[in-house]
Amino acid sequence: MPAITFISDTHTLHRELRLSGGDILIHCGDVTEYGTKEELKDFLDWFSGQPFSHKIFIAGNHDLCLEEMSRREKNKIIPGNITYLQNEAVTINGINIYGSPVSPYFLGMAFNRKRGKEIQKEWNKIPANTDILITHTPPFGIMDNGFGCEDLLAAVNEMKPGLSVFGHVHEQNGMIQEGGTTFINATLVNTLAGINEVNYRVISKPVEINMNL
Repeated sequence: MPAITFISDTHTLHRELRLSGGDILIHCGDVTEYGTKEELKDFLDWFSGQPFSHKIFIAGNHDLCLEEMSRREKNKIIPGNITYLQNEAVTINGINIYGSPVSPYFLGMAFNRKRGKEIQKEWNKIPANTDILITHTPPFGIMDNGFGCEDLLAAVNEMKPGLSVFGHVHEQNGMIQEGGTTFINATLVNTLAGINEVNYRVISKPVEINMNL
């Protein structure tokens, strides 16, 4: 059984983490705070050095530079030992993994889509044989404080992946099982506090599991 570690919403605080290593490390988006290339480069330098056989990440609504960059630019900046998924799939050790940075519209941030038909088109791209579904937004009603996506929940309920992993909604770090799917909110930081300044703190631990297909 592969040992998989899930993290999300590090918002430039990634260097505060001490990860023990394993088979697969998955980050569910919001690696930056202001969406700059400088923040992204620092994250990638750290991420590429983590002691895991495979390292996968998606973007989140803060990661503006990843939405603006061309595929060629991404290929140039992302190290070869990192897999970046942007509405696409990868198979690792027989595990089918699909990742999407999309989240419901909020202040016109990165990878936002309007609820309804627009965002439903994104979830229609998810392959039916997905074992691990990585999204930045939670499905509605699942550790989401009411901010999750109804259409994503419908897609998950239909395809029933083994794992549905996400972030975006802070302070909801945890894991529950419903309808044959294990849901994981992998966020690590607190809710933004203070006025006109970032005041994030790492308050949760990475979620570590051994996945038995």
